[in-house]
Order: sequence, then C-alpha cells, then structure tokens
Amino acid sequence: MQHLNKQQAQFIEKLLAKEESQLPALNEEQLSELQKDLDAIRDEVRADLGQRDADYIRRIYRIHRTCEIAGRVMMPLGFIPPFFVAGVLSLSLAKILDNMEIGHNVMHGQYDWMNDPLINGPKYEWDTVCDADSWRHYHNFEHHHYTNVIGMDRDYGYTVMRLNDDIPWRPANLLNLVNLAVLTVVFQWGVGLHDYEVERVIDGRKTMAQQMPVINRFTRKMSRQTFKDYVFYPALTLPVAPVVIAGNMTANFIRNVWAGTVIFMGHFTEGAETFDKSCLENESKGHWYLRQLTGSANFTGPVWMHILSGHLSHQIEHHLFPDMPAHRYREIAPRIEAIAAKYGLPYSKGTFAHQYGTVVKRVAKYSLPAKWRNKLLGALQK
Repeated sequence: MQHLNKQQAQFIEKLLAKEESQLPALNEEQLSELQKDLDAIRDEVRADLGQRDADYIRRIYRIHRTCEIAGRVMMPLGFIPPFFVAGVLSLSLAKILDNMEIGHNVMHGQYDWMNDPLINGPKYEWDTVCDADSWRHYHNFEHHHYTNVIGMDRDYGYTVMRLNDDIPWRPANLLNLVNLAVLTVVFQWGVGLHDYEVERVIDGRKTMAQQMPVINRFTRKMSRQTFKDYVFYPALTLPVAPVVIAGNMTANFIRNVWAGTVIFMGHFTEGAETFDKSCLENESKGHWYLRQLTGSANFTGPVWMHILSGHLSHQIEHHLFPDMPAHRYREIAPRIEAIAAKYGLPYSKGTFAHQYGTVVKRVAKYSLPAKWRNKLLGALQK
C-alpha cells in the first residue's frame, strides 16, 4: 500500500469502511404517530385527485404515442445521419415514457380510479420483453411488501449483485461491477426473466415444472417484442431494413441503460437501510412506513429528469405511497422530508451523479468479503 498517496489511501479507507445504521430506535408510540402523519398526507392527496391528474397522464400518453410514431416514420430515413439520430432519440423517448412514467405507474394502479381502458393497471401491457403479469407479481407484491429485507426482496441486487454482508460471499461476487454493467445494458431481459427465480431452481427450492408458466409467459412476450422491433417494422422498409434494425436496437439499448440506472439508485445507494426477516414479525403499518422511508433513496434534478424517471427520482415517496399518481411526489416530498427530520430519520437524497456514485461504491465494496476488506483497512491504517 506504500505506493498510495494520503488522499488515495483515505478514499479507499472510506470505501471499505463498515456501514453503520442511521436508524434511531422509535418506540411504538412514535411509530403510531409516524403512521398518522404519513396517512394524513396520503388521505389529503387522495381527496384531491381529479381532472388535473387525468389530464397529466393522458398528456404524457399522447407525447409517448407521438414520439413513437415520429420515431417509426423517421427510422426508414436513417441512412441520412440526422434522421437516424432523430428517429432513435424519438423512439428512445417513447420507450422510456412507456416503461417509466406510464407503464410502471399505471400498473401500480395509480390511475385506476379514472376507469380509462388505455390506462388500466390490471390490463396494461408495456413495450418491453417483461410480461406485465409477472412484473405485477414480483414487483408490486414481493418488492414493495418486502422492501430491502434480505432473503425476501429479490429486487435487492437482482440475485447477481451482493450488496450487504448479510448475503453470503461467493467467488462470483468478485464480478459485482461487471454484473452491474451487464445488467444495466440488458435490463429489460433481466427484468423479464426475474420472476423465473433461477437461483431457487438451481438450489432446488423450486422445480423447472413449477416455473414453466413463468417461462411460457416470458417466451410469448419476448417473441412479440422481438418480432415487432426486428422483423415487422424492418420488413415494412426492406430496402433499408438493416438501418431500422440498428435504430430499434439502439433505442432499446438507451431505454435499458436509463431504466436500469434509475432503478438501481432507488435502493442500492450508500446509506439505504437493509433489514432482517425478523422485522416482518407482527410488523405494524408505522414500522412498514419506517422501512420504506429509510430503505429508499431519491435523486434531484430538473422536471424532465423526474418525468423520464417515472418520478422514481422520488423513490422514497413512491415506496410510501405506491398507488399515488407519481407526478404528485414532487409536491409532497418537502413534507415527507420534514416528517423524517421530526423523528430523526435519514432522508437520502442527492444529485443524480452523486447517488449513482454511491451505488457503484456499494457494488464495489461488497464484491469483497468482510474479512478481505478488514485486511485492506488494516494495511491502510498501518
């Protein structure tokens, strides 16, 4: 370690240092008060839902459709570089809006009160290889119910990244950073296969036969998506089909990278709390709120960034109120932060770059077992 200067050594020491929980011990009375404070905000917004919320989501839906049509129309002209760039960007925007601000939020039931068949949570199907029924199962129920509970929330690391010392270390975890990069690039495929629970099939907790309905749903949806983007639309423009295929592939790549990056910042940031299964025993609504508030993280940015992230830039508010129209999160965020301060609770937020930096730091840190990190720390401190 002698070749490291003081600043480099301090950086590595901070990277490897043990994370300490920031959670104060709230008693049952305080948890009950926390619940009342948060329920009051939820009830106030519910009572105020109406035309402006319907106008908002319909406007976003029109923008999404306009961008998709514009992208599909421009793509055959992609042999002219400006048209290729414009077509890819337009189609990328359409896919991002469909996945983030529309699909994710609609399938949470945020707009079911409208009774609009185009924006109906149980029936909405999005533009990705992940079939909506599988996603509604493992995301709406599993992830939101067991948020950051080690061994229960399979979204925590997506089974390919180790993010906590409570997760046993395996040599494959040395590839943590590689897995982060790969999963970001192929994010829709990772999400699409997530409900298959491959790790539980491998260790024998589930059988292939039990999981075949999931595989069949994924196969049907994947086939439709790949046919649409790489056969149907290119076939309509046969002379320039390779250009259209390249454009569609690039748009999917951009959507994957954006969606993966945004979603990883929701719970993988430095300071996001994790929990033992024991916390689920007789868990009150107040404690559930506490877990959602402290196990999630926000990032700051301009309005367009909030919209393109599906307002998962306000992951804390989303996890407190997953069925509240997401565009309302920006309005209530200052009140949620004030409530966190009232009870001495952490409220994780930072710039996009800062929060993603802490994700990379956490992924790198837990690629090593604790004993290796301790040895490195000891060498640095000599």
